[in-house]
Amino acid sequence: MFDPANVQHRAYALLLVTPLFFSSNMVIGRAAAATVEPWTLAFLRWVLAFLILLPFALPGLRKHARDLLRHWDLIGMMGLLGMWFCGAGVYFALNYTTATNGTLIYTSSPILIILLEWLFRGRAVGIREGIGIVLAVLGVLAIVVKGSLTLLLSLQFNAGDVLFAIAALSWAIYSVLLKRSSLNEMPTLTLFAALALGGAITLLPFTIVEIAETGRFPVSADAWLSIFGVALVASVLAFSCFQYGVRIVGPSTAGLFMYLLPPYGVIMAVLFLGEELHGYHFAGFLLIMGGLVLATAPRWLLQQATALTGRLRRPAAAPAPAR
Repeated sequence: MFDPANVQHRAYALLLVTPLFFSSNMVIGRAAAATVEPWTLAFLRWVLAFLILLPFALPGLRKHARDLLRHWDLIGMMGLLGMWFCGAGVYFALNYTTATNGTLIYTSSPILIILLEWLFRGRAVGIREGIGIVLAVLGVLAIVVKGSLTLLLSLQFNAGDVLFAIAALSWAIYSVLLKRSSLNEMPTLTLFAALALGGAITLLPFTIVEIAETGRFPVSADAWLSIFGVALVASVLAFSCFQYGVRIVGPSTAGLFMYLLPPYGVIMAVLFLGEELHGYHFAGFLLIMGGLVLATAPRWLLQQATALTGRLRRPAAAPAPAR
C-alpha cells in the first residue's frame, strides 16, 4: 500500500547522504586533476554517468522519448546549468581561487533556491525555517573560516570566486527547474539520464578545443579509475538521490541538505587526505545539523522532541509517605 510518510522518510534518508556523495567529487576529482583537464574531466564524467544509467533508464527513455524531445530546450538548459557550470565550471574555478572561498560561495545555493521560489512561485518562508537557515549558514561560516572572524573579513574575491557564484546560482536554478510540472511525469532515472546526456553534449565542444590545445587525454589506469569514481559516486548516486528528494519534498527543503557539504567534506579530508579535525569543525557541524533539523523537520516531530525534553527535565515525584 502506498504510504506518503514512508516515501518522505526515504527521501529524507537519501538527502542525508547526498552531500556525502557530492563531497566525494573534491577527493576523487583531486586524484584525476593532475592528469585530466577540467573540461575533459567533466565531459568524461557525464558520458560515463549516462552509460551507467542507460541499462536502467532505457525503458523509460523509450517510453518518454516524445516528451523528452518536446522539452529538448529545457533538458539542454538544465544540462548546461547542472553539468556545465556546476561541473567543468567548478573544476576551472579551482585554478583561480581557494577551496575555502569556493565552499563558502557554493553553499549559498540553498538560500538562492528559497529566494528564487519566493520571487517566482510566491513561496512563504516561515520563522522556524528562517532561523534554521541562519543557524546553518553560521555553521558553514564557522567551518570554512576556521572559527576566525579575521579570516572571514580578509577573504578576497577574484575571477574564480565569480565563477563559483555563477555555479551556485546555476545549481539553484537547476534545482527549481526540476520541479517543473512538465517533468513530473518522468521517472527520476529517466530524467537524470536525459540530463546527463544533455550535459555531456554541452561540454563536448569545449572538450574538443581543450584536447586540441593541450594535447592531453587520460590514458593511465589511475586516471580512468578516478573518472569512473566521480561518474558513479559524485554524479549518478549524488544527482539521483538529490532529484528524488526534490521530487518528494521540494527544491527548498532538498537544497537545505547541501549545508552538510562542509562537514562531510571535512570528514572525508580527515579520513583520506590526513587533515586535522579542530573544535570549530564540531561547532560548525552542530550548528548545521541543528539548523537543518529546525528548518526541515515536520512540526509533529519537533513537538514530540519538545515534550520528551520536558519530561526528562521534570524532577521525579517524591515517594509517598509510609502509613
